[in-house]
Amino acid sequence: MSGSTRNQWIAVGVIVTLLAGALTVGVFLSEDVGRVEVGTDAPDFTAVDLATGDTVRLADYKGEVVLLNLWATWCAPCRIEMPSIQRLTDLLRPEGLKVLAVSVDVVSPEDVMSFVNELALDFTVLQDRTQRVEMVYQTTGLPETFVINRRGEIVHWHIGPDEWDKPAHIERLRRLLQEQTEGE
Repeated sequence: MSGSTRNQWIAVGVIVTLLAGALTVGVFLSEDVGRVEVGTDAPDFTAVDLATGDTVRLADYKGEVVLLNLWATWCAPCRIEMPSIQRLTDLLRPEGLKVLAVSVDVVSPEDVMSFVNELALDFTVLQDRTQRVEMVYQTTGLPETFVINRRGEIVHWHIGPDEWDKPAHIERLRRLLQEQTEGE
């Protein structure tokens, strides 16, 4: 590699690093974005429900137990875990579990629905083409999944694919589904 080519790559690396740093600082200094971790309130967001075309908010699900999954159609690990989320939905939907799968794809809603139909998914699929939900939840990759209790608090956070219908997850979710919110 010639000296000028190497210098160009170094310059590109410096620019990318500076941009990533500025984005990180911006996220943490933004008034509407706090640190996201287990034990904090789940940040509200809006996205489009692909089945209805309606704009929905996470706040619409306050008082519910929610499995919030952030994913994309191009994400191979997302494709791998989707069938387990469907099996979990089939098992725990009757007990009140709400599954919100937020596609962060910038493709058309029809392209996302093609993926959903191919895998025969019947839980709630939302799309955030602005990818703001990724910023608000400070994701580091896809898929990322958050379990939110009835009080709106994040009680579990998983980065990467998982088998969501394994006994440990089912037990955790059933315990949450049996809890009542204060005042009930």
